[in-house]
Amino acid sequence: MLNYSTKSVIALIALMLVPTLAAALEFKSVAVPKAVLYDAPSASAKKVLLLSQSYPVEIIVNLGDWLKVRDAQGGISWIEAKQLSGKRTVLVTAVNAEIRSDAAATSSLLATLEKDVVLEVADPKLSNGWLKVKHRDGVTGFILISSVWGFN
Repeated sequence: MLNYSTKSVIALIALMLVPTLAAALEFKSVAVPKAVLYDAPSASAKKVLLLSQSYPVEIIVNLGDWLKVRDAQGGISWIEAKQLSGKRTVLVTAVNAEIRSDAAATSSLLATLEKDVVLEVADPKLSNGWLKVKHRDGVTGFILISSVWGFN
């Protein structure tokens, strides 16, 4: 016969009742030239920020026509869903981030990027901590995932 302590039983029951929070983060990007972010899910709410086209945002709440989003600086606001696209982009967060020809620090350097540059995700599969990206000028290569924001 097994003997469980009261604390063990309570902990086990609590784990069974708590929903799993293993859902993947969802990111989208701005589809229009300038997207307005609001402090509430309404066009009559206070305008709080403008985001440029392709800027990535994390979806926090989906109300259908309105999405609660987080930007790279951690700000939380609301945006009309129609202003976003499923196109995947990331924002460079590191100073002097490097795009390499292959997923290795020893591969050829293709470009050095300043902070806040937006890159298109060329392939969503990570390769040993490297993400394949494309710069708007056409340079395609690999960047360390720790150098960007907007990818789960």
